[in-house]
Amino acid sequence: MDFSSHRQQLMIADRKLSYLDVGTGPILLFGHSYLWDSAMWAPQIAALSAHYRCIVPELWGHGQSDLLPDDGKTLLDIADHMLALMDALNITDFSVIGQSVGAMWGAELVLKAPTRVKTLVMLNSFIGFEPEVTRAKYDGMLDMITAAKAIPAPLISAISPLFFANNAAQNTPELVTDFEHSLATISAEKIPTIVKLGRMIFGRRDTMECAEQFTLPCLIMAGVEDKARSVLESYLMSDAIDGSQLVHIPAAGHISTLEQAEFINQHLADFLAKHH
Repeated sequence: MDFSSHRQQLMIADRKLSYLDVGTGPILLFGHSYLWDSAMWAPQIAALSAHYRCIVPELWGHGQSDLLPDDGKTLLDIADHMLALMDALNITDFSVIGQSVGAMWGAELVLKAPTRVKTLVMLNSFIGFEPEVTRAKYDGMLDMITAAKAIPAPLISAISPLFFANNAAQNTPELVTDFEHSLATISAEKIPTIVKLGRMIFGRRDTMECAEQFTLPCLIMAGVEDKARSVLESYLMSDAIDGSQLVHIPAAGHISTLEQAEFINQHLADFLAKHH
């Protein structure tokens, strides 16, 4: 599924933000995972763009977007950049569908513009503090990437399994090898942005403290074999956000939009239809 003909660019904070704009109808703003790009949403865009307008930006330093702007210090700044995209497109009301960090900045965007965001979907994410043990582990990985000015092969072997279901190497080998190739070929120019974003993500604030402000319809989805974000964290978010819906994604790891596309498409379609 090639949506390259729908690719556009916008200057935000003196940097070029790349995004896809596909379909017509109510607006869906997508946020992709760290170390991926808009292509991780291809099955969802294909399914939903028949009834919705899908706006799919690429995080700074990812896909075809420029490096992180100088004013990008926290996920609140990323949320500001995404709000600037919506403003530039003259979009007032929209829904947010975020995976991992896409849901983290998506939650910040809800807090910034509560009257504009109509529904929130959070897949394989956690908006509380990063647990100390995992933050220390990821900080160590980011230190290694900084020193190497690349993602070294041993680190790729450690990172890759965090994104996939248990038997992905056998069941979806092409998905795994394509991702590992993408990590190995990240340009040295992009490495500082990748590292800064990593520290931003794993050093994020505790947005769970604001859970009572999430009064919009909220769908939380969790891959049952996700190694980067535990199902327990999704339970914690569901408990904290009143009226939210929690769905387990079977046989899926962190990048469940590609591993269990049909399951996710059906739940997204049902949820959006109910609230639009």
